[in-house]
Amino acid sequence: MRIVTITFMLAIFLISYNTSTYAQTINEAETELCDTVKYALINSLREPIDKAIHKIYKDDKDAPESLTWASYQTEILKIKQLYGVGGAYEITLKVKPYYRAHITYGEDIVVVSADGQLIDYKHLKTY
Repeated sequence: MRIVTITFMLAIFLISYNTSTYAQTINEAETELCDTVKYALINSLREPIDKAIHKIYKDDKDAPESLTWASYQTEILKIKQLYGVGGAYEITLKVKPYYRAHITYGEDIVVVSADGQLIDYKHLKTY
C-alpha cells in the first residue's frame, strides 16, 4: 500500500510540474512572415537562377550585358516534394530579367533543386 501511495504522489508531482511552453516565431522584416520566407527561399537560389539567365540569353545579341532579376518580381509556381517529407524539393520559378531601371527584357521558367542545383530552364518570351 505504501508503494502505491508513493507512486501515486510521485506521478501527481511530475504531472503538476509539466508546464507547456509555446514558442512564437519572430519576424524581423518589413513584410509578413509568408512573404519573408518566400523571398528568403528565392534569394537562397540566386546562384542557379543567375546561371540559367546567363545560359538563356548568352546567344541573344540584343540582350543587354547588365541583365539581372529581382526576387520580388519572381513567382514561385510550384514546389514539388520528390521523396516524401524531409526529402528533396524541386522549385519551379517564373523569373523576369530586367536591365537599367527595371525595364523587363523577358520571361523565363527556371527549375532548381532546394540544394541549389539548376535542373531545367525555358525561355517563354522576350519583350
